[in-house]
Amino acid sequence: MADTAANTALVDRALLARSDKILFIVHLALGDFTYLQSCFAAFARAFPHLKIHMWVDERRRTNNAADWPHLKKYALYDWLAECPYFDKVYNETYSPALYEASIQEARQQDYPIVVSLSVLDRHKYASLARKISPHGFVVGQKKRVRPYDLHKHLIYRKLDAFIPAYTATSHPDQHISDIYAGWFTQLFGIAIPPAARYPVLSIPAQWMDYARKQFAAWGFNGGTAAPKVVFVNAYSKSIERSWPLERVIELIRTMQRDDAWRDAGFIVNVVPEDLARARALFAGHDLAHTHLFSAEDNFFQLPAVLSLCKLIVSVETAVMHLANAVHVPVIALMRQKNPEWAPIDKHNSTVITVARRDDWVDKIGVDEVMAALAAQAS
Repeated sequence: MADTAANTALVDRALLARSDKILFIVHLALGDFTYLQSCFAAFARAFPHLKIHMWVDERRRTNNAADWPHLKKYALYDWLAECPYFDKVYNETYSPALYEASIQEARQQDYPIVVSLSVLDRHKYASLARKISPHGFVVGQKKRVRPYDLHKHLIYRKLDAFIPAYTATSHPDQHISDIYAGWFTQLFGIAIPPAARYPVLSIPAQWMDYARKQFAAWGFNGGTAAPKVVFVNAYSKSIERSWPLERVIELIRTMQRDDAWRDAGFIVNVVPEDLARARALFAGHDLAHTHLFSAEDNFFQLPAVLSLCKLIVSVETAVMHLANAVHVPVIALMRQKNPEWAPIDKHNSTVITVARRDDWVDKIGVDEVMAALAAQAS
């Protein structure tokens, strides 16, 4: 079976054998990398002679210099820096000038193989891949193109091979980790078994020390006596997947009236750009044993804190996937539109889904979360 996959792979084994490096082009969110990292690890094991370079494209690229400090500190870069299988990461694509400079730097590498895993604006990334490697073997994602859209047809001709775009109908009942693993089978003939698709996260010791000290400062026993602490995340990059902070306050008040959670501590995740508003809002509610948190210095602050909690409640974003990676039970609040993105660890995950397909996550009420908690306790 493995030999068959290798023989039908899009990238020829002989080309991989004689190449010294490969470039992957991605536009990664933390949730994407939570599952894709196992694929890159499997690739590194299969082809240890190849240096893996990663182009992380910043889709929020802007000429507005005021936005650059925030974009420059994107948490994913901290995680990638700790991964031993990446030899180079292009992480300065957040301004037009830096983007062009990065392209010129990448062209000088003369990559023999470039693979675009980008699923948005696939034709643009196909063009970028060929621009970076005019003479290399270029593979990209390809979406079905209308006959009259000649521009896209011409761009896709620049690809030497392609992965068809996935849809809910083309991959029914598959988790996103299955889809990603399938890409690497199509591309390189690598078989990644289901057990190897679970997210894995190695947290540096300095950030675990940070988390324990932070727990001690908050009065949560320093993380040594297994305190009952609940982490609540209401933020997503898109408003339709977010929960209002007022709902978080309501949830905490309701849980504190429940005997099972009366003495629990609460950590409320806040994105750095919303800290001032969140502090003002929470200051007026005097919630006991409740603290705001933001991973302002390093990505690993977040998983380190998560790993010391007893329960995580999160909307449909990276936190609910990281919960699985640190093996903490999670209640995930989700829409109906992307079931493939549910947490992978069903044993440690409870998914609350909105009633109607077009509903936003804010349609989920505190009563539904409390009902899920009661069901877990029974």
